[in-house]
Amino acid sequence: MKSGPAFNKVENSSLVAVMRRNAAKAKDYAVRHNVPNWYDDAKKLINDANVNAIYIATPPSSHEQYTLDAIAAGKPVYVEKPMAINAASATRMMKAANENSVKLSIAHYRRAQPYFNKIKELIRDNTIGKISVVQLTFCKKLLLKEELALPGNTWRVDPDISGGGLFHDLAPHQLDLIYHFFGPVKTAQGVSVNQAAMYKSDDVVAGNILFKSGVVFQGLWRFNCLGEEEQDICKISGSEGEISFSFFDEQKIVINKHGETQHISFTPPRHVQQPMIEKVVQYFLGEGPNPCSGEDGAEVMRLLDAFTC
Repeated sequence: MKSGPAFNKVENSSLVAVMRRNAAKAKDYAVRHNVPNWYDDAKKLINDANVNAIYIATPPSSHEQYTLDAIAAGKPVYVEKPMAINAASATRMMKAANENSVKLSIAHYRRAQPYFNKIKELIRDNTIGKISVVQLTFCKKLLLKEELALPGNTWRVDPDISGGGLFHDLAPHQLDLIYHFFGPVKTAQGVSVNQAAMYKSDDVVAGNILFKSGVVFQGLWRFNCLGEEEQDICKISGSEGEISFSFFDEQKIVINKHGETQHISFTPPRHVQQPMIEKVVQYFLGEGPNPCSGEDGAEVMRLLDAFTC
């Protein structure tokens, strides 16, 4: 729902092959979605003559190898976030793409959604004056043992597969947008700790960024809070007011300025990656800029590493 159907809905794009290690599930997906070819071996898909671009949507631990395989085949690559398991891996991917003149885009797809484009527009237009501080608070309740046992959760909290815990799964969306909004980073540092000890990865992360523009970012992520403590809020403070918004909850922007409050609401796209896929297709066809480069993806990985290493 997030991405697959969108490849057939975007102009000049079609989904022609899928791969999953479980052959029965790969075939089932292909049949249900009218995909002509399916594989249980990634290299066979990458080397399929009918495939001229690759989307990598596996867990982060295999992003680098599959990206390098696609680059070796001379095929442009669209890689899920986080770009890799760490910044060193992301940098190798970026360099391989550049050295071989193969196009590489990272699926920080929220960049292309109207909701976040509006926030970037408000910042660009100095709607709340000169921005000084950005504060993010993200708290989610602790996963129960039975929830952690589900396959869809198990790999996300295994640092050997995901690079970290739930922070590495969710924070890339947030940090990429903050970087997208405010530009080059001057310094970044943070701390992380495994307080609940429910899995191997840290479940509390705090980090600060000083942007070259002078904007200061402060972020706190907790994945061990009580249900009533759950939060998803980002506040951008300027000399004339404040912008508040959520990354994952309601797509609603609240602007407080000179004692007046304005609300701007959006409806999320049915296939949340479709706006980004449209831009990636245009880039691969030489009809538009890269919506999220390997350099951008590697920079987000450096921020993740700075907050947790």
